[in-house]
Amino acid sequence: MTKKLWGGRFKKPTDGLLESFGTSLPFDRRLYRADIRAGIAHARVLREGGYLTARERDRIIAALKAVEAEITEGRVGLEGGYEDIHSLVLGRLAEKEPELAGKLHAGRSRNDLVVLDTRLYLREELEEISSGIRALQSALVGKGSEYPDLVIPGYTHLQPAQPVLAGHHLLAFVEMLQRDRGRLADAARRMDLLPAGSAALAGSGLKLDQKLMAELLGFKGVAPNSVDTVSDRDFVLEVLAALAICGTHLSRLASELVLWSTAEFGFIELDESFCTGSSFLPQKKNPDPAELVRGKTGRLGGNLQAVLTALHGLPLAYNRDLQEDKEPLFDSIDTVKSSLAVMAGVVATLKFNPPAVERALRRGFLAAPDLAEHLVGRGVAFRQAHRAVGELAVWVIEEEKEPAGITLEDLRKFSPDFGPEALELLDPAASVRAKKTIGSTNPGMVKRNLAKWRKKLEL
Repeated sequence: MTKKLWGGRFKKPTDGLLESFGTSLPFDRRLYRADIRAGIAHARVLREGGYLTARERDRIIAALKAVEAEITEGRVGLEGGYEDIHSLVLGRLAEKEPELAGKLHAGRSRNDLVVLDTRLYLREELEEISSGIRALQSALVGKGSEYPDLVIPGYTHLQPAQPVLAGHHLLAFVEMLQRDRGRLADAARRMDLLPAGSAALAGSGLKLDQKLMAELLGFKGVAPNSVDTVSDRDFVLEVLAALAICGTHLSRLASELVLWSTAEFGFIELDESFCTGSSFLPQKKNPDPAELVRGKTGRLGGNLQAVLTALHGLPLAYNRDLQEDKEPLFDSIDTVKSSLAVMAGVVATLKFNPPAVERALRRGFLAAPDLAEHLVGRGVAFRQAHRAVGELAVWVIEEEKEPAGITLEDLRKFSPDFGPEALELLDPAASVRAKKTIGSTNPGMVKRNLAKWRKKLEL
């Protein structure tokens, strides 16, 4: 059985039940690269403080790199009774450099080391997730550019509301995703402080050049309070919250695509490479990837809640409860990364069905808001215009009038203030052209926004 890092205090071996219950190695193993990198930087700092000779430093660094290669190549498994990735790395180091391995842990504790490893790990993962978000944004912008003139029904309460350009609708998700990137960047910025030197909770009495270590590991500064540092999981909560929000946005996009691909809507055709069939219904072509993305949103919210609960009322400083942040964090990272990738594929390969969209535009009298604003432009109070057009809408729906069949005389039955140009607003393309406000579905604005995003995303 592997010797414990804390074994000097104990005479009895750890009960086997506790061994299996307490180990985090099966899931924190993924931190090994960060742990190796932290160990190499610590060896350099120990050398600068006079606690290692230059030769000892170099031997430790070489041995750590060899351990990294072993783990990467799968030559080191989970056996050996190690409690966590830190114990495994030090254990393997001890097998290679038995006289030097014990020196590496000077001035540090697993309490500050786990925070350091997690921050190093997250820095890389958040960059990868940001790239995944960018890929999905690129797919959305590309699809909007592919159908620059396509007008689709916009909905509120899942009821037809107003015509919008398809590109404008897709850009809504691009904006959501950009805020997700911003939240992840904010979280990364706040965690960009070196926790090393905090040791167990009170700091170390050794001469450790923390500024040098921060420079070696790419941190902008040193954490100012050791008690806070070892007990801090705010940065994990921030990441989990940002990922949960991102997952919610992905779920909304997924739900939209599921609806649009149904026979009832028929707005889009999903590519067969991103659909599955039924084991009983031969005719089925199911939007499973989008449904799975939508379903995984619950996991992301649950992971955030799990860590919030683990931290609730936790006394300072370190408590073993904090080990419970890793599995939810890793699961959320994996879930969002895979969801982003699959949604980018779904969006990039889907095709719009203009005839089905055109049929939908003829339902629900979508010109009503434009006609009300037309009356306002001719001096009618909005509330009066709203009532007149509401009564017009009832007539149109009850009489099953097609927009092309409505005459100026028909309009003037409900308000004498309708002008001839009101007839143009019955055309959905004219409706979107009529918009003037910033951020609207006006074709010129949408074209400029698509161009802006193509430039921003380097498409």
